[in-house]
Amino acid sequence: MRILLTNDDGIHAPGLAVLEEIARELSDEVWVCAPAEEQSGAGHSLTLHHPVRLREHGERRFSVTGTPTDSVNLALRKLFADGKPDLVLSGVNAGENLGDDITYSGTISAAMEAALAGIPAIGLSQAYRETRFGFDAARKWGAKVLAPLIDVQMAKRTLVNVNFPALPADEVKGIRVVRQGFHDYERGSLAEGTDPRGRKYYWFGLQDAEHTLDHGTDLEAIEDGYVAVTPLQLDLTHHSAISDLADRFA
Repeated sequence: MRILLTNDDGIHAPGLAVLEEIARELSDEVWVCAPAEEQSGAGHSLTLHHPVRLREHGERRFSVTGTPTDSVNLALRKLFADGKPDLVLSGVNAGENLGDDITYSGTISAAMEAALAGIPAIGLSQAYRETRFGFDAARKWGAKVLAPLIDVQMAKRTLVNVNFPALPADEVKGIRVVRQGFHDYERGSLAEGTDPRGRKYYWFGLQDAEHTLDHGTDLEAIEDGYVAVTPLQLDLTHHSAISDLADRFA
């Protein structure tokens, strides 16, 4: 199996090294194509207004001076001219991607780009509240989670979001397949300042999220100490509203 790895934390991120360890438990042909620098919060953005560069760091190992989406897009066009990879893994992100935060996530967006290309794709993130545990849960549970997932025939334009709890590996209670939850909080902090030239600037920050722990969600699973596995789809259509809206234009 040919596996492509990417992320949004950059080519030198510790989580990417963990993902390489996990991937090599599954395959001997592992490729890496990740952003040259951190691109957290980049979402599904594509670089259009300046060129991007592809740099080789070793055998089957590359970086891109762009976003996670750029990395997957360029890898598929330039590195896999003889055929697509069988699987794209994105991560392991330093921090969870849960609930509505996935709409900002470069980790998940890289997997989305693969899914749009018809390739099975999985995003992996490690909750990081207790930094002393690092990526321990992801490292020990990664292959256990991925092995069953890669045997699934996924529907077109779908992907899987995997989150590991901030616990030592031996304290993880198991794996739950759950739906996406939603946070209940204002969207982070905003710092205001003045630069050396006297011009105002604004800097978006983060703050602890108040989780709406509805039953059967990714938020609840992580809070309860489980690995959260959530299937996602790229079809954002609100299907049940179509007939009602259509009647208004009849």
